[in-house]
Amino acid sequence: MKRLKRFFAPKGRGKLRWMLFFIAVLFLVSAMYSATEGYNANLSSLNSKLNRVPGLQSVNLPAVAFPSSLNPAFRLGLDLRGGTHLVYEADLSRVTFDQKKSAIDGVRDVIERRVDLFGVAEPLVQTVKVGDAYRIIVELAGISDVSQAIKMIGDTPLLEFKEQDLTPKSQELSPEQKKELDAYNAGARKKAEDALKKATEKNADFGKLAKDLSEEPTSKEKGGEVGWISKNSPQSYLLTATEGLKPGEVKNDVLEYADGYSVVKLLEQREDREVMANHILVCYKGATSCEKETSKEDARKAIDDVKKQATPENFIDLAKKHSTEPGADTGGGELGWFGKGRMVPIFEETAFKIGKNSISDVVESEFGYHIIWKRDERPLGEYRVARLFFGTKKKEDIVPPQEPWKDTGLTGKQLTRASVDFNNPTGVPQVALEFNGEGKKLFADITRANIGKPIAVFLDSQPISIPTVQQAIEGGNAVITGDFSLKEAKLLAQRLNTGALPVPIKLLSQQTIGPSLGQESLEKSLMAGLFGFLLVVIFMILFYRLPGLLAVCALVVYTAIVLAIFKLWPVTLSLAGIAGFILSVGMAVDANILIFERMKEELRDRKGLDSSVTQGFKRAWTSIRDSNVSSLITCVILFWFSASLIKGFALTLAIGILVSMFSAIAVSRLFLKVVAGWRIARNRWLFCTRKE
Repeated sequence: MKRLKRFFAPKGRGKLRWMLFFIAVLFLVSAMYSATEGYNANLSSLNSKLNRVPGLQSVNLPAVAFPSSLNPAFRLGLDLRGGTHLVYEADLSRVTFDQKKSAIDGVRDVIERRVDLFGVAEPLVQTVKVGDAYRIIVELAGISDVSQAIKMIGDTPLLEFKEQDLTPKSQELSPEQKKELDAYNAGARKKAEDALKKATEKNADFGKLAKDLSEEPTSKEKGGEVGWISKNSPQSYLLTATEGLKPGEVKNDVLEYADGYSVVKLLEQREDREVMANHILVCYKGATSCEKETSKEDARKAIDDVKKQATPENFIDLAKKHSTEPGADTGGGELGWFGKGRMVPIFEETAFKIGKNSISDVVESEFGYHIIWKRDERPLGEYRVARLFFGTKKKEDIVPPQEPWKDTGLTGKQLTRASVDFNNPTGVPQVALEFNGEGKKLFADITRANIGKPIAVFLDSQPISIPTVQQAIEGGNAVITGDFSLKEAKLLAQRLNTGALPVPIKLLSQQTIGPSLGQESLEKSLMAGLFGFLLVVIFMILFYRLPGLLAVCALVVYTAIVLAIFKLWPVTLSLAGIAGFILSVGMAVDANILIFERMKEELRDRKGLDSSVTQGFKRAWTSIRDSNVSSLITCVILFWFSASLIKGFALTLAIGILVSMFSAIAVSRLFLKVVAGWRIARNRWLFCTRKE
């Protein structure tokens, strides 16, 4: 302990050691966070092996467990991940100057909500002003169906006020409708029978027939293939068609199902396995779908305690008592029978690896810690099937279910404005509405007829507010009250204004980027960055020897910190963004070169190494500061006034510049100060100067 205290003494080199310790911890944490996949890959098995070390359990020590790192992925931009890029222009010609900002923000909000309904992960919707025109840029990473995206986004926002529809409607088909339904379904049957004749002809091309005739969009482009199915698959009803068939044969009959008629072909079959299992889950704060506040360390200790007690006889009782999975208190962690592809990979791998009636070691997944009891295993037949599909109609397709709301005739055209107001006595936020002359009369009639009843406000056919009418409102001014926060009230007012303001949007350009192109671009960018880094390493070591080697070490620390920031922010990485990062690596080295050149001048004047390091940094600082500040100013200008592509470049370059200043001034300087106290520092050749 005394040696440790002397090593980290607060004065002299002890201070340098404390700083070195801090840099080492910062590097390890950054590297662990930026490269989580490699760190977490075999962590569960390592922890499990540690806890099986002889002697640990006999002395009743707590479970040993290295902490796993959070596992966020880098956010890739459209050009790397592939997807759709759309540019719209908003027509604000009929909007007053003071309402333009609110109108464009409202349109952006509507597009964001439409994109959310489209099911896009991490969409980018932003507004830019080009001259006097306002444009909305929409980037949908991972979405290649541009026509569907345009259809979802491209309509002008529609605001409607609706009242409850309590009038019963007939759900029976009229004679004409029944005749229409029968004729449609008979036509589908005829199409299927004709397709069967063509499919059973010699040398028939089933894939081409699927593309030409089938009415199933999801399988049409894949030659009618619906994939591998088993008795547990959603398409298990197709298994009856495979009985007696050999791979490559077509079922010589038209099969009728609830959704239509099918002509089925068996492509391939295989024997696999499925298992029956129960599990105990102990989740922790930060795990997927976990609502507990348990720390990761406490969760690990809890699951290890349960593992020590678990046997096949008491497993269900332990699951009911300890598992944090919803429903486990009654179901005992029952998972039923499942085949491959149904569970997360690490869970599935473990369940299939252990024997029947066996209990696994602790397994960590994105949901937390698991213990698995494999109760049974059996063979599972799987069949790869293709089909020609011809859909039929049901009564509900002709007579749709009754809608709970009906139109009142009041729309966004009659709404003059919506604004955030505050209740006078309570100060609670509320939304004030103001209607024009036509809207005043309509609103008065609607509220008079619906006192004590709800009126729904719909935007793009989705309800955004359903207030209850308290009294008839005659003057055309109303308020929507409720338990609003200020943010919620502002959002509701913005959405109401979106439907009230006449802001049509026009598609200016569209671009689709395939995922293969994005993957190829990413691979080339990473390869360019790797080659660039290696060339910098070779140059620095050849020209600056030991200081160059230390600069390379500082550059590794710099890279880990920058990548961790990219994940933590998170920064959307595009090709331009990666270019900005690679450029910042060169700028980080540039600062070291300035310092080393000044330091060499001091060493040539026969000054000591420690003094030369201090003076070298002092003399180079002003040049480093001025060049980096001017670069940061350029980044700010690019980010503020440019489009999204250039913004990504500016942001990654700015982050890289800021971290490079820390790397050069703090990390490189610290490494040189530490080395200056070593005996090897007496060899001036290592510092590119002649020996004294």
